[in-house]
Amino acid sequence: MPNIKSAVKRVKTIEKRRALNASQKSALRTAVKAADQAVVATDVEAAKAALITATKKLDKAVTKGLIHKNAAARKKSRLAKKLNALSAQA
Repeated sequence: MPNIKSAVKRVKTIEKRRALNASQKSALRTAVKAADQAVVATDVEAAKAALITATKKLDKAVTKGLIHKNAAARKKSRLAKKLNALSAQA
């Protein structure tokens, strides 16, 4: 445990940020999985709604610095590709 006052504060703020980042990242992964599962279930309407939610979460994560912008773009692209393939089949 640090002795210096500023170091004590840093430990507290870092712990708060870590917890917040972990929860946001978890919600992001859940949204992406939900979109993926909707595509697998061949439910076009649910997949579209889930894709919109996942896209919003991915964009928000980029602005917060949780994930790299190219990683978000890659995930969005892959989800959209799956949805487009599903829409073409239906």
